[in-house]
Amino acid sequence: MSGIEKIASWISKARCTVALTGAGISTPSGLPDFRGPKGLWRRVDPSKFELDYFLDRPDEIWMLFVEHFLPHEELEPNPAHLALARLEEIGKLCAVVTQNVDGLHQRAGNRRVVEIHGNLRYAVCMSCGARHELSMAVSEVRRTKRAPRCPSCGGLLRPDVVFFGEPLPKDALMESFSLASSSDLFLAIGTSLAVSPANQLPLEAKRRGARLVIINEGPTEIDDMADIVIRGRLEMLMPEIVELVSSSR
Repeated sequence: MSGIEKIASWISKARCTVALTGAGISTPSGLPDFRGPKGLWRRVDPSKFELDYFLDRPDEIWMLFVEHFLPHEELEPNPAHLALARLEEIGKLCAVVTQNVDGLHQRAGNRRVVEIHGNLRYAVCMSCGARHELSMAVSEVRRTKRAPRCPSCGGLLRPDVVFFGEPLPKDALMESFSLASSSDLFLAIGTSLAVSPANQLPLEAKRRGARLVIINEGPTEIDDMADIVIRGRLEMLMPEIVELVSSSR
């Protein structure tokens, strides 16, 4: 039995499969990853996306944000996203926990998606907490070349994403660890597992007795902990796995 066949068999028999996804699942849609040879952090200094730097220079960071983080606006889910949506549709996936902020899982059809790094749908006021459509904030940045202000109170708006130097959203983090703890099969897909605390989720699942599968183009930080590691293009591997799961029903 090949590795792909074994993974499909495990998914078919699992009580609760949970998937953790990273930037690698969205690169086939045209989004750059962060740490790869052509990743975003090769072109932009990641220290500029620390919260303190944003607070000191919000105009600069909003301009960088609009330039580098928003190509996803015209992109579509790729076959790897659609495969995970299909798994949920046929009752073989409990949830997706994603490090991505692009919303492509939801657009593919997944209903239970836990976004541990925030999302690119909203901008949030740092004074009154009001949430506004990101498109409104981006339009203002493009028009004024300045950080956008809250229409409600005039406070500084920030993208609804997690900056370096600030904690992950408490509710999303608690839900993610709860899912990892209750899973009996955990899939780490398109992530190098180099960022904490997301990289603790597969370890938590493993500690609780779950099988751990890693599917990624390159090596990860915890390959030696996995029951199976598959290398390759996710947009090809994931549909193949899900087709085997569907045909075994």
